[in-house]
Amino acid sequence: MTGKALDGIPLDWVRAFEAAARLGSFTAAATETGLTQAAISQRIANLEARLGAPLFHRGARGVSLTASAEAWLPHASAALGLLRQSAEDIFGTGARALTIVASASITRGWLMPRLTRLKMQGRLSFKTLMVEADEAPGRGIAVVRYGAGTWAGLRARRLYAEELAPVAAPSLRQGDIAALPRIHVTGPRAGWSDWDGPEVPGAGGLRCDSMGAGIAAAEAGMGVLLASLPLCAEALAAGRLARLDRGSLMPRAAPWLTARPEDIGQRQWDALTAAFCDG
Repeated sequence: MTGKALDGIPLDWVRAFEAAARLGSFTAAATETGLTQAAISQRIANLEARLGAPLFHRGARGVSLTASAEAWLPHASAALGLLRQSAEDIFGTGARALTIVASASITRGWLMPRLTRLKMQGRLSFKTLMVEADEAPGRGIAVVRYGAGTWAGLRARRLYAEELAPVAAPSLRQGDIAALPRIHVTGPRAGWSDWDGPEVPGAGGLRCDSMGAGIAAAEAGMGVLLASLPLCAEALAAGRLARLDRGSLMPRAAPWLTARPEDIGQRQWDALTAAFCDG
């Protein structure tokens, strides 16, 4: 669709404006679009001349949007997003690179075992979610978030229903559960303080910063873990872990695949949810 016009305004000009306005930089817009900074600047200048109004305040420290441009930006973004999505839906375009951002535990325990189910063209990469700042959305990015599925402005599909139960190495199964050290996992999941089963393991023990590390510690016989059963299903099936109690916690919070509608096309989203979302 390069070079076509919308109501007399070339779409290339609108794309240059939208990228520069969204990213706050002509240089960043050039990088995203594969153009030079001079080309971005020229297209925006042409657009300003056609509209008869400035879109950016230009200064020594960079550029900023005018009031009119700030009001127009969401409409321009929505219009371009609709064009991208409709082209993908009708013509099957949109096989661009896609990145899934998730914790190492989710990636290893849930996404990778289901990767062969993914029917999608284009390059796929995984990025480990380390801190809250990594959750920032962007073009071609889907983020696995832990919560109740209520994020304004985001598509969201639950990966699986969370279920937590005590597990340990089989060698510890015959011992007194209450005497075993606990393996604690920091993070958003429910923990031992939420466990109200008939047998509560003893205090003390190891503290891990991820469920994956906690599962590895439990397999090594370091104690009993209140584990995410979906994430340790393979270890349970292989006999490296055993459940110590048939009770379980079913919290409302769970991992959800999320993305902004403008960042991922409908076909990509459908392919991701078909492959990874069982919840």
